[in-house]
Amino acid sequence: MDSEKIVACIIAVFLPPLAVFMKVGATSPLWVNLVCCIFFWFPAILHALYVVLKD
Repeated sequence: MDSEKIVACIIAVFLPPLAVFMKVGATSPLWVNLVCCIFFWFPAILHALYVVLKD
């Protein structure tokens, strides 16, 4: 795992929408993550980690 993914994983834990935005931009995964983040924090973290770590 390179340093970029490690930093993205750390950001995904603390600021999930930012990590998703850095990876895919302002597309539908960002909006899904924002909704998850508004209602529940933990699913937003899981979704952000999924987006950041998938190839």
